[in-house]
Amino acid sequence: MSHDPICILTTGGTIDKIYFDALSEYQVGAPTIAGLLAEGGVRCPFRIVSILRKDSLDITEADRELIRDTVIALPERRVLITHGTDTMVETGKALARVESKAIVLVGSLKPANFKDSDAVFNIAFALGALQSLPDGVYIAMNGCVFDPFKVTKNRVAGRFEALD
Repeated sequence: MSHDPICILTTGGTIDKIYFDALSEYQVGAPTIAGLLAEGGVRCPFRIVSILRKDSLDITEADRELIRDTVIALPERRVLITHGTDTMVETGKALARVESKAIVLVGSLKPANFKDSDAVFNIAFALGALQSLPDGVYIAMNGCVFDPFKVTKNRVAGRFEALD
């Protein structure tokens, strides 16, 4: 298992959504991952870089270029990207040409501050997977690691599924 330093890029998404009051819609707030990693007692070396605070439906091709350019410029070989689940697959595909890096995209179907959120599990799983995966781009959701070219989000079932 690798103990290489990890860079965690945050881009927003449901994982960071907050709810202000009964009349408000959810809004993407400050990244929650630092608190989640502290609560979990994570000891592998990491640093957090926040580059976007967007719902993934609002992520543009220019944003994907920013994500890709940021990943390429990072000194770390291992990169975890928190991302909204609706367009995570598209961003994963956009990162496919990045060389000499292990990149894992992860998100949640419910905000991290919800008691029944899948965020803690997904992040812990993705962080563990990232430390043992070879170079490439992956999506880690629902306890599985997927190739972004061979996965889809099943919105009805609330999970990611491999394509045949």
